[in-house]
Amino acid sequence: MKAINLTKETIAQVGVVERGFPEFRVGDTIAVAQIVKEGNKERTQTFEGDVLAIRGTGASKSFTVRRIASNNVAVERIYPYYAPVISEIKVVRRGDVRRAKLYYVRDRIGKSARIKVKVLTREQKMHLNDKAEAALAAAAAE
Repeated sequence: MKAINLTKETIAQVGVVERGFPEFRVGDTIAVAQIVKEGNKERTQTFEGDVLAIRGTGASKSFTVRRIASNNVAVERIYPYYAPVISEIKVVRRGDVRRAKLYYVRDRIGKSARIKVKVLTREQKMHLNDKAEAALAAAAAE
Protein backbone atom coordinates (compact mmCIF):
# COMPACT_ATOMS: atom_id res chain seq x y z
CA MET A 1 0.00 0.00 0.00
CA LYS A 2 1.50 3.28 -1.07
CA ALA A 3 1.08 6.20 1.28
CA ILE A 4 1.10 8.67 -1.62
CA ASN A 5 -2.49 7.75 -2.51
CA LEU A 6 -3.74 8.13 1.06
CA THR A 7 -4.59 11.28 2.95
CA LYS A 8 -3.47 12.04 6.47
CA GLU A 9 -6.95 11.23 7.79
CA THR A 10 -7.15 7.80 6.16
CA ILE A 11 -3.67 6.86 7.41
CA ALA A 12 -4.76 7.76 10.97
CA GLN A 13 -7.77 5.43 10.66
CA VAL A 14 -5.92 2.36 9.31
CA GLY A 15 -6.43 -0.60 11.64
CA VAL A 16 -9.13 1.13 13.72
CA VAL A 17 -11.90 -1.32 14.61
CA GLU A 18 -14.56 -0.63 17.22
CA ARG A 19 -13.42 -2.35 20.42
CA GLY A 20 -16.56 -1.89 22.52
CA PHE A 21 -14.69 -0.56 25.55
CA PRO A 22 -16.64 1.66 27.95
CA GLU A 23 -16.03 5.37 27.74
CA PHE A 24 -13.43 6.48 30.27
CA ARG A 25 -11.67 9.75 31.00
CA VAL A 26 -8.59 11.05 32.75
CA GLY A 27 -8.97 10.56 36.50
CA ASP A 28 -11.09 7.41 36.25
CA THR A 29 -9.96 4.21 37.92
CA ILE A 30 -10.03 1.39 35.39
CA ALA A 31 -9.15 -2.31 35.31
CA VAL A 32 -7.37 -3.33 32.12
CA ALA A 33 -7.51 -7.07 31.36
CA GLN A 34 -4.40 -7.96 29.39
CA ILE A 35 -3.68 -11.28 27.67
CA VAL A 36 -0.30 -12.66 28.78
CA LYS A 37 1.38 -15.50 26.90
CA GLU A 38 3.69 -17.76 28.89
CA GLY A 39 5.14 -20.49 26.74
CA ASN A 40 2.18 -22.12 25.03
CA LYS A 41 -0.35 -21.00 27.66
CA GLU A 42 -2.47 -17.86 27.73
CA ARG A 43 -3.93 -16.15 30.76
CA THR A 44 -5.60 -12.85 31.57
CA GLN A 45 -3.92 -10.43 33.95
CA THR A 46 -5.69 -7.32 35.24
CA PHE A 47 -3.95 -4.02 35.91
CA GLU A 48 -6.12 -1.67 37.96
CA GLY A 49 -5.15 1.96 38.39
CA ASP A 50 -5.89 5.62 37.68
CA VAL A 51 -5.84 7.04 34.16
CA LEU A 52 -3.20 9.79 34.11
CA ALA A 53 -3.33 10.75 30.45
CA ILE A 54 -5.01 9.98 27.14
CA ARG A 55 -3.16 11.00 24.00
CA GLY A 56 -3.60 10.78 20.26
CA THR A 57 -6.50 9.99 17.99
CA GLY A 58 -7.31 7.21 15.59
CA ALA A 59 -5.04 4.21 15.45
CA SER A 60 -2.31 5.89 17.52
CA LYS A 61 -4.53 6.61 20.55
CA SER A 62 -3.03 5.50 23.87
CA PHE A 63 -3.61 5.96 27.59
CA THR A 64 -1.43 5.85 30.71
CA VAL A 65 -2.53 3.92 33.81
CA ARG A 66 -0.80 4.25 37.20
CA ARG A 67 -1.18 2.14 40.30
CA ILE A 68 0.61 1.70 43.59
CA ALA A 69 2.13 -1.79 43.85
CA SER A 70 3.68 -3.52 46.86
CA ASN A 71 6.05 -1.54 49.10
CA ASN A 72 4.49 1.70 47.83
CA VAL A 73 6.20 1.42 44.46
CA ALA A 74 4.32 3.19 41.67
CA VAL A 75 3.91 1.31 38.39
CA GLU A 76 2.81 3.05 35.19
CA ARG A 77 1.85 1.38 31.95
CA ILE A 78 1.08 2.94 28.62
CA TYR A 79 -1.47 0.97 26.61
CA PRO A 80 -2.28 1.52 22.94
CA TYR A 81 -6.09 1.73 22.77
CA TYR A 82 -6.32 -0.62 19.78
CA ALA A 83 -3.74 -3.16 21.00
CA PRO A 84 -4.94 -6.76 20.53
CA VAL A 85 -3.47 -7.78 23.91
CA ILE A 86 -6.18 -5.79 25.73
CA SER A 87 -9.18 -8.06 26.09
CA GLU A 88 -11.38 -5.91 28.32
CA ILE A 89 -11.53 -2.60 30.15
CA LYS A 90 -13.81 -1.99 33.14
CA VAL A 91 -14.44 1.38 34.75
CA VAL A 92 -14.16 0.83 38.51
CA ARG A 93 -15.01 4.40 39.54
CA ARG A 94 -15.23 7.83 37.97
CA GLY A 95 -12.80 10.53 39.00
CA ASP A 96 -13.51 14.22 39.45
CA VAL A 97 -10.52 16.12 38.02
CA ARG A 98 -10.01 19.49 36.37
CA ARG A 99 -6.99 18.75 34.19
CA ALA A 100 -6.30 16.83 31.00
CA LYS A 101 -3.04 15.30 32.27
CA LEU A 102 -2.47 14.23 35.88
CA TYR A 103 1.32 14.10 35.87
CA TYR A 104 1.43 16.03 39.16
CA VAL A 105 0.16 12.89 40.96
CA ARG A 106 3.57 11.28 40.39
CA ASP A 107 5.14 13.60 42.96
CA ARG A 108 2.48 12.97 45.59
CA ILE A 109 2.41 10.33 48.32
CA GLY A 110 -0.45 8.95 50.41
CA LYS A 111 -3.72 10.84 50.75
CA SER A 112 -2.60 13.77 48.61
CA ALA A 113 -2.17 11.36 45.67
CA ARG A 114 -5.83 10.35 45.78
CA ILE A 115 -8.26 11.42 43.10
CA LYS A 116 -11.69 12.61 44.19
CA VAL A 117 -14.60 10.33 43.31
CA LYS A 118 -17.23 11.83 41.04
CA VAL A 119 -20.65 11.52 42.65
CA LEU A 120 -23.39 10.82 40.10
CA THR A 121 -27.11 11.32 40.54
CA ARG A 122 -29.55 8.52 39.81
CA GLU A 123 -30.52 10.17 36.50
CA GLN A 124 -26.88 10.41 35.41
CA LYS A 125 -26.31 6.72 36.21
CA MET A 126 -29.42 5.76 34.23
CA HIS A 127 -28.20 7.86 31.31
CA LEU A 128 -24.80 6.11 31.37
CA ASN A 129 -26.46 2.68 31.47
CA ASP A 130 -28.74 3.59 28.54
CA LYS A 131 -25.73 4.81 26.58
CA ALA A 132 -23.83 1.56 27.25
CA GLU A 133 -26.81 -0.59 26.26
CA ALA A 134 -27.23 1.37 23.00
CA ALA A 135 -23.54 0.84 22.18
CA LEU A 136 -23.85 -2.90 22.83
CA ALA A 137 -26.95 -3.11 20.66
CA ALA A 138 -25.19 -1.26 17.85
CA ALA A 139 -22.17 -3.58 18.11
CA ALA A 140 -24.44 -6.65 18.02
CA ALA A 141 -26.29 -5.33 14.95
CA GLU A 142 -23.04 -5.06 12.94
